[in-house]
Amino acid sequence: MLRYVLFRILQTIPVLLGTTFLIYFLVFAMPGDPVLTLFGDKTPSPEVLAQIKHQYHLDQPFIVQYLLYVGGIFRGDLGMTFSGQPVSEVLASTFPVTIRLAIMAIVIELVLAISIGLISGLRKGKFFDNISLIIGLIMMSVPIFVIAFVGQYFLGIKWPIFRTTVGVGAPFQDLILPALVLGVSLYATSMRLTRASVIDTLNQDFVRTAYAKGLSRSRVIPVHVLRNSLIPTLTNTATNFGVLMVGATVTEGIFNVPGVGNTLFRSIRLGENTTVVSFVTVMVLIYLFVNLFVDLLYAVLDPRIRYA
Repeated sequence: MLRYVLFRILQTIPVLLGTTFLIYFLVFAMPGDPVLTLFGDKTPSPEVLAQIKHQYHLDQPFIVQYLLYVGGIFRGDLGMTFSGQPVSEVLASTFPVTIRLAIMAIVIELVLAISIGLISGLRKGKFFDNISLIIGLIMMSVPIFVIAFVGQYFLGIKWPIFRTTVGVGAPFQDLILPALVLGVSLYATSMRLTRASVIDTLNQDFVRTAYAKGLSRSRVIPVHVLRNSLIPTLTNTATNFGVLMVGATVTEGIFNVPGVGNTLFRSIRLGENTTVVSFVTVMVLIYLFVNLFVDLLYAVLDPRIRYA
């Protein structure tokens, strides 16, 4: 087990270097001058322009900028934004909000996916199964901004249950509605995976043996069927967590969530190479360790899986 964990951790090094290099190159290759973008309609003097470029190493070739950035990472320095604020402070203020939103959305997704998927798998071909598949297909087809606006209208305006926008500090109650929108938009795939896995597990020999030994249905379903059916669902959930960390930009914009998505979008528009790459670096680390945790959880759910 320890050898497997160490090997997976070592794998993060080339992944991080490759990801940061690719993102840094894409930001570097964007057209326009990020320094001129800061001044809007005003045109700075050549001296001021040269000073700012020198301060942020924008007057250096691409490879020099990248090596300086990587060297700063190993020293614990994530760089500065164009406004003069350390990127680490921006991370500290935005990441907790997005992580809370992502965890809440994942919990909602898992509750819906596992409960509906389990019942659908046990009632294959019945009314509940057919309805859940149709609703899941609709949720997969509707764009997330449509779900967000519908949720805002019905749950925030027509029936004022939740706030339509997130307030200062992003309190828990303000994040419920955007988390609900994200969870509902993602649950359909996990629900279908759970359903298919439950149907497959019900036909396995160990389930028939459990019934033959006289075990009750209330014992067989949660312990033998559901437990062995969760591996595909957890794999998809780990992927969804990474998507939520970087892909909730539209939802964060609609609900005015002061999280990673809004900050990344603004940084990309301004061409802030350091901010974009630093955010991506931290998100890649989180994504890799979440996937490692899920891989290790497989052995808990299915005793047949062992990491030698």
